[in-house]
Amino acid sequence: MTAHASSSTASLAALMIETLCTARRNATLADASAFAPDALQSEADAYAVQRGVARTLGLFATPLPRHWKSGGAHRTSLLTHAPLPDAGVWTSPASAGAWPFQHRLIEGEIALRLGQDVTAEQAASMTPETAHDFIDAMTASIEMVDSRWAQPLNDLPPLFKLADMGVHGALVLGEWVPYQRRDWSVQRCVVRVGASAEREFVGTHSLGDPAWLLPQWTRHVVQQHGGAAVPAGTVVTTGNWVGALVGGVGDVVEVFFDGVGVVRLGL
Repeated sequence: MTAHASSSTASLAALMIETLCTARRNATLADASAFAPDALQSEADAYAVQRGVARTLGLFATPLPRHWKSGGAHRTSLLTHAPLPDAGVWTSPASAGAWPFQHRLIEGEIALRLGQDVTAEQAASMTPETAHDFIDAMTASIEMVDSRWAQPLNDLPPLFKLADMGVHGALVLGEWVPYQRRDWSVQRCVVRVGASAEREFVGTHSLGDPAWLLPQWTRHVVQQHGGAAVPAGTVVTTGNWVGALVGGVGDVVEVFFDGVGVVRLGL
């Protein structure tokens, strides 16, 4: 990339930060068509926008965010990551109240909690097999998918969605239980949304094991925060089991994982 191109991308990233901050402040939607589809050139550019929005709006009470999302379509795909703003992390049973959702798309997930600090060196050497040693607890969770962009989610460039905190809306966490390795291929998840019939899913996690992503996620967090250790107690929600389910105002959403627990949200 030439110096001119790099400068242009940085200017566009700065404008996108301003645009997304305005949308968040005012609970309005931003027009993605104001930017060329290639305004962001790489995942690094999208992560820079994430950091810029977080810094400008003061979304986190701690220097290193304590709640994250991570995931990907399959093990050979690029995994993406986003910090989750403190104000939108709730404990079940939760009520969305006047939270400014533009979309109400529901994902059922397993969240994992670190039981110890993870240093840069430990993150670098962690494998999917050793990742289990760093987890102390797990819980059922609901991630609400939302966007600050006016365009339909399927029409947005992937990097625009990543820049917008991975199109995250809110996270609801159930009761924490001790982490246990298990056969996730037979894991049953049941979802109820309002008056709709319950939906059942078995073994539908895209990576086969929620803990599989911990090495890539911890390395990302360390890299994004100047080599700082990822603190014990940091939470990551690990990818969707249920597809994109649509909720409406007034619906009660319930997600239940056999052997893990239940989480509830009133929309």
